[in-house]
Amino acid sequence: MAAPVVALENIGLVQGPGWLLRGLDLAVGERDRLALVGRNGAGKTTLLKILAGRTELDEGRRTIRPGARVILLEQDPPVAAHATLRDFVFHGNDAPETYVAEGIADQLGIDLDRPGATASGGEKRRAAIARALAQDPEVLLLDEPTNHLDIAAIEWLETYLQRFRGAFVAISHDRMFLSRLTKSSLWLDRGTIRRAEIGFGGFEAWTETVAAEEAKTADKLDNQLRAELHWLQRGVTARRKRNQGRLSKLGEMRELRKSMTGPVSVAKLAMVTDDAKTKVVIDAEHVTKTFGERTIINDLSLRVQRGDRIGVIGPNGTGKTTLLRLLTGEIAPDSGRIRRAKSIEAILIDQKRARLVPGQTVRQIIADGGDWVDVGGVRKHVAGYLKDFLFDPGVLDAKIETFSGGEQSRLLLAREFARVSNLLILDEPTNDLDLETLDLLQEVIADYAGTVLIVSHDRDFLDRTVTAVVVLDGSGKADVVAGGYSDWEAKRDGVALLARSPAAQAKAAAASGPRKSVKLTYIEQRELDGLPAEIETMTKAIAAAEVALADPALYARDPKKFDRINTEADATRKKQAAAEERWLELSAKVEALAG
Repeated sequence: MAAPVVALENIGLVQGPGWLLRGLDLAVGERDRLALVGRNGAGKTTLLKILAGRTELDEGRRTIRPGARVILLEQDPPVAAHATLRDFVFHGNDAPETYVAEGIADQLGIDLDRPGATASGGEKRRAAIARALAQDPEVLLLDEPTNHLDIAAIEWLETYLQRFRGAFVAISHDRMFLSRLTKSSLWLDRGTIRRAEIGFGGFEAWTETVAAEEAKTADKLDNQLRAELHWLQRGVTARRKRNQGRLSKLGEMRELRKSMTGPVSVAKLAMVTDDAKTKVVIDAEHVTKTFGERTIINDLSLRVQRGDRIGVIGPNGTGKTTLLRLLTGEIAPDSGRIRRAKSIEAILIDQKRARLVPGQTVRQIIADGGDWVDVGGVRKHVAGYLKDFLFDPGVLDAKIETFSGGEQSRLLLAREFARVSNLLILDEPTNDLDLETLDLLQEVIADYAGTVLIVSHDRDFLDRTVTAVVVLDGSGKADVVAGGYSDWEAKRDGVALLARSPAAQAKAAAASGPRKSVKLTYIEQRELDGLPAEIETMTKAIAAAEVALADPALYARDPKKFDRINTEADATRKKQAAAEERWLELSAKVEALAG
């Protein structure tokens, strides 16, 4: 077996009054695809910094293969300290080759001459991605790489990483991103780490098995240990069972929405007549909105019913937030009309999120210093309400500064959901949330009695929460599809409306003309055409094997079967790697022939 590219041996790190990590071993080998998962505050970002050599250890050691490059894509890259995005990308002794970085930036649709101080979150993230990828690392460490990216950029990054020759370790709240790319999982839990040769797609099943085993052990131990394991049982087993019921209910709601949707070519939800006065929340008819010469929304008709969960998706700059502002009455349309129920009481949770006031306690934030809070007409003690948001009642009088970023996000959600409302507007709600808080947000949305409008680039989040999506392509056109993101993806019929930003579409149109002849041999073309399906089949076979191997009782029950599945999975992984390499080789040949 080849030596790892970077490894940690028996490491320990003190943070605050005690050990954050101790006795931890980790090895990252060539072409590893690792999902790093753990509770908020478990030390995931710190672990990436240790792997990158940026954090000094209190015990143990880090080793790295001579000459290997380990590059960290930070969650908050220091872009604003540079005059332009170009200055950020090419600063330092380890600056990448100019033509490589500029080529990646061009594919991401970013202007590197944009001032760093005024660049948007998405522009900063794209610049950081261009710098990291252009350095051609042997190990790439990704800390929430999809934050602030639109679906077009996320899909581009997925394609790049599928062809990436090195290894990567990824922290992400984007389940679809992790499920599509990772082949092994690292679970950082109470200072130690577990590794399973299971991609993130099998992570929940694996952790549920671990939780069940630990719960049995806890029953034999003291109450303190049982209390320590409460989060795990709630966060894995109990929540998973509740979510099955919620997903079933969501499926029923989507079927109802399909029955109310007109022809697929018409971006309009059909009218309903029963009890319309009480059911209709927002009714938009032939709405158009322009800014200057650009049409943002063109002839949109949309009826939002009480209880609907409507997702809005599209590349950055296509007008998603503008559509929300139109529907809620913040701005007026240029033509058409929008009628709203008189009884609307809305709350907005946007991507910036109002800052919590330093020095305030949890009790002040949630209940204005009191002991009770009214939630949906029900009076709850603030301590009990906090349990719903995964907080220990003992934190009531703790100050906001003592909480991590993810915990602060949960407090903000708890504060907003305690307000009286019947319309919930979420503008990029998943940015900067950890998986635990994201799970909680999905639960709260599912239980919310009112109507929900969501702008999000998180495809799995949309699949788990919305009954219909409105898709904007940047030309003013809006397409309405019953279901979630996957339903829209299936409907695209190969037309990649989300694969390009509006700027990229315009550039492609301007450059259109007679294409150069691309000639592979007949056999090569057949091979290239068939490889994606072969790779997908092998990916599914590996995932099925990983789920089987995650059963801790399999080896004891049938060791021969365990060995057979393990051997077959290893062989399939090798075939898959070879197929990916061949696909990359043929794709590169096509690009070269295309000039």
